Amino acid sequence: MAIPLRGDFDAVRLRVAARRTKDAAQARRLLSLAAVYDGATRTEAARIGGVTLQIVRDWVLKFNSAGP
Repeated sequence: MAIPLRGDFDAVRLRVAARRTKDAAQARRLLSLAAVYDGATRTEAARIGGVTLQIVRDWVLKFNSAGP
């Protein structure tokens, strides 16, 4: 079972943050996580971010502990 994302953010907030950042890697992470909030699978999020499934899992853990 996939680890759920923290409840104090949502896809809209992450997309806004992705638009505001000047860091392309951070924008990809945020857009991938936004897709998960929207119901995408981790595999789909990995495809969006151009990374592996394990990287998305790592992003989820880091996001849950520290935020965007």
